[in-house]
Amino acid sequence: MVNFRLKPGQTREAANAALQPLMEQFAKDTPKHFPEHFQMHVEGLNDWVVRQMGGTLYLLLGGVALLLGIGCGNVSILLLARGTVRQHELAVRAAIGASRNRIVRQLLTESLLLAMTGAALGIGAAYGILAGIRVLLPQHPFAPEAVIAINLPVLGFSIGVALFTGIVFGLWPALQLSRPQIGQMMQSNTRKMAGSARGRRAHNALIAAQIAFTILLLAGAGASMEGFVRLMHIPLGYDPHHVMAIWIPMHDDSLTSWAARSNYFEQLRSRVAETPGVTEAAISTNATPPRNGSQMRFEILGQPVLEQQTALINFAGPEYFPALHIPLLQGRLWTNAENRNAAHVVVINQAMARLYFPNGDALGHSIELPRIENRPPIVLSAPGIAEAWLQIVGIVADARDAGLRTAIQPAAYVPWTLCMWEYTQILVRSDAPPLTLLHAIRKQLTSVNADQQTASEVDDLEQWVSDSPEWRQGQLVTWIFGAFSVLALLLAAVGLYSVVSYSVTQRTSEFGIRMALGAQRGHVMQIVFASMLVSVGGGIAAGLGLTVALNKVLAAWAEGSSRDPFILLGAALLLMLVAGIACAVPARRASKIEPMMALRSE
Repeated sequence: MVNFRLKPGQTREAANAALQPLMEQFAKDTPKHFPEHFQMHVEGLNDWVVRQMGGTLYLLLGGVALLLGIGCGNVSILLLARGTVRQHELAVRAAIGASRNRIVRQLLTESLLLAMTGAALGIGAAYGILAGIRVLLPQHPFAPEAVIAINLPVLGFSIGVALFTGIVFGLWPALQLSRPQIGQMMQSNTRKMAGSARGRRAHNALIAAQIAFTILLLAGAGASMEGFVRLMHIPLGYDPHHVMAIWIPMHDDSLTSWAARSNYFEQLRSRVAETPGVTEAAISTNATPPRNGSQMRFEILGQPVLEQQTALINFAGPEYFPALHIPLLQGRLWTNAENRNAAHVVVINQAMARLYFPNGDALGHSIELPRIENRPPIVLSAPGIAEAWLQIVGIVADARDAGLRTAIQPAAYVPWTLCMWEYTQILVRSDAPPLTLLHAIRKQLTSVNADQQTASEVDDLEQWVSDSPEWRQGQLVTWIFGAFSVLALLLAAVGLYSVVSYSVTQRTSEFGIRMALGAQRGHVMQIVFASMLVSVGGGIAAGLGLTVALNKVLAAWAEGSSRDPFILLGAALLLMLVAGIACAVPARRASKIEPMMALRSE
């Protein structure tokens, strides 16, 4: 891979056309490093980020849009509910000469002030939450030069959206409240809004929409959690418990001969294996799962050469398989003597055996690795390895080698002495938590070479799994979508509470008359709950239908299925519980209305 920057105005297609003849000339000079037929393809540094994180970001954008819709509905509901207690004030203003436009401007100014206050609080919360999101992000999810920070143009856009929605969704309540019936309000001295049938329908529609969006968010959060839980329990094919990987770097241009380097690495491994508490030590140059191996083309002796015939080639020692508890299914592993002598042997996994040897006769066949590197002193390969045929001597069980969500790829394991870099890795399995032995292991390494160091950060293989992009992305989506769902529930509860409180205020005299005629408190509470039954039930039904309809979209971005009946049932029951609690407080207040006081207030 070559990194370069395109000139301003140049397209990737133009770069592909310019590079193609150049690379073809390189292919003529060094044919072993190029396939027989190839096509140049220029790719941006962030393209792989979009592929890895794009679905997650779209999912979160959808969650933000749903929250925005719920919040906007709440603004209208709360402003109307708040305006109920101001009807007398607005009637007085209108009676002394305030025009409708003047009242609308006043109410819109109040809405804009609320929006500005909310935007200011949101900016402070955004900077605070960003620190937590950084912790949940996968390791190295973006290019090294990327800076995860608040983007000022995006921040400005968000502020604009907040102010715009504050004005737009405050306009409708302002128009409704700007028409007080002066005569009735002044005579009755009440805060009742006349002509409320249309208002109640609007409230019911807003509540139903809020509940539908909340159901969709809850289903998405449930699907994300289900996918993450399934990811946590995915079969790895190896045992990462009590195993750690220690990187062994070397100074540049040190141990420049093949024999010296192989002897030195083996001496280090042997000393580590002698550490008390260590049960197995294995060299794993590039074979540490769940992402391991180097994609390389290979040829099978006696079969046609195919350009797309590739496998993940892993350089490891014979102790690698018992260290990770990867079982041998057929044949044998290479011996320590064969490893020291860089024997031309190879062990393959089940996926490779099934794909390239469907007759079950993989043992005894031979493969060639024509693209294997030999770049002294950085990479030292055994003499003639690129032209050598490696005999398949064993088949091991499949283990995750291309990430947690990608299907296991065909893989081959060869002695690490066939190709040695200026660094290697030692896998250590121990009886106790392996990081507790790190100090003793480092002492063993310095006993071989006082200048030998290890990487500053050493993690066990369980941490490698939890640091994988798939794991961290699943964790990120679960946390954020869960937070969105909790916030949506709170907003829906506040909106529902406001509507019920508004309805109780509107119907105070009605409840007083009912109780004066003998209605019991339970009957009044039943009336209040029944008034919201249509809105809540319709919203839940609409939300379930919307979730099922958008299942394919959610499934493309979340690993779980939003159509899971347990997720849908759980979301519906949770929302019904929240709705019941939100309705209970104003319903209880309605049941305690004193009939004489209610009638006297009229």
